Amino acid sequence: MKIEAIALLMGYLADQKEEIGKLFGEIKNTEPAGNVKTVYLGYFLHNLYCAFEDLFKEVARTFENQINDSSIYHRELLKRMTLEVPGIRPPFLSKESYKILDELRRFRHTFRHAYTYELDSTKVNDLKQKTLLVWDNIESDIRNFEQFLKDKMKE
Repeated sequence: MKIEAIALLMGYLADQKEEIGKLFGEIKNTEPAGNVKTVYLGYFLHNLYCAFEDLFKEVARTFENQINDSSIYHRELLKRMTLEVPGIRPPFLSKESYKILDELRRFRHTFRHAYTYELDSTKVNDLKQKTLLVWDNIESDIRNFEQFLKDKMKE
């Protein structure tokens, strides 16, 4: 693997980490009181998953394990981030992180495609709380993958 590809991924990861941190801050500080605040929180939960998915696309592209079947793309991309690719890369996500990100993925689909659907503030808040509970695991997963990339640069 070329060092340039790893360096580019490291730069992208640093940039996405900053965006993800901003989105998480908004989520953490937003209470879904009323329809407007629920939609506002839903918007940030949606965007949080999108930011992670963009990062996962870059990981897949860098390590040449893209997905060609568009009908399962989003689900499969996330699932691949839990897999160790022997001799290539470690898993990006732990099983705990995967579970909440999979819930965020499903929510993102609902948020994008439910034009006449009113968000349930209880369900949106439950998703927020689950995200908050697992956040330390997610941050640890990111740090571990960053360390892998740094080690790869030294090879």
